[in-house]
Amino acid sequence: MPDPDQIDGDVHVSPRYLAGSTFTGDPALKPLLALGWKSRYDKAGNVYLSSPDGKLRLGYLPEGDDDGLWRISAYADAFAQPHWGVCFNDAAPTEFVTAFTTALAQAYTDGPDAYLTGRELAHGPASPFDAVVPLINRGWQLQGPRGDIMELKSADGMAGLEYAVGRLDPGRELTTLEARWHLWCGPAGPRWYATASSHTPVHLVTAITTAVCDPAPVPRWKDAMPRALREAAQLTPLTPPPPPAPTPLDVRRTAARRPPALGTVSVPRWSTTSQPAALPASRAAGPRR
Repeated sequence: MPDPDQIDGDVHVSPRYLAGSTFTGDPALKPLLALGWKSRYDKAGNVYLSSPDGKLRLGYLPEGDDDGLWRISAYADAFAQPHWGVCFNDAAPTEFVTAFTTALAQAYTDGPDAYLTGRELAHGPASPFDAVVPLINRGWQLQGPRGDIMELKSADGMAGLEYAVGRLDPGRELTTLEARWHLWCGPAGPRWYATASSHTPVHLVTAITTAVCDPAPVPRWKDAMPRALREAAQLTPLTPPPPPAPTPLDVRRTAARRPPALGTVSVPRWSTTSQPAALPASRAAGPRR
């Protein structure tokens, strides 16, 4: 494996949950804009999307009041309180937000049973356990219970998923980390996180967990990564380095293995000064009478 200190510029990052944000929102907005969702901007540069029926809303808030960069919510009625809400903070890898908005776009296409109540049209109601299966299949381990919290952690201990059991305050679920689902990554201190409140369709949460444990690396600019994540991740150059130039010894060894040059063998070649070859006697006499 290359020495991380010797790698510069664009890199592949693995595991991908250590990559941090790409600092651009376009990939995650694209699936919803493709459906014709309405968009507007405020003077600070925040972006707001809403579905045509007004029941799904997304805020991309780089100039928001806190670190909640992405806030997505669903409404049983356009003028009701949110039925569920999902939040990604400003350090979350954009690929995970994109996985969620892509699944949300498909759910909106399928109808309210898919995006609001969580009843998947083809498969019936989903179990919360379905969302943790992708993590377990990638080696995440169930931790000892902490009160009403069930937790899984990645093998390296750098990422975790918490699932709260029991009754929760709906208002705090939408505004704090005290949500039904809490996914985090990073050492103690600043971390990226994602939360999903009660009633968030399980298949939408599963889209996030599936993206988090996908073994495929993601590209990043090395110097833009948080130092703590960069030191814990596996980094490889985005473009493999060219092979080293041959040494004089390599050149001599190659020459020694070559066959003799063609110039050492007599090979007749035709030219404008060549005499035509003599015809066989039977043909030189001409046609028979």
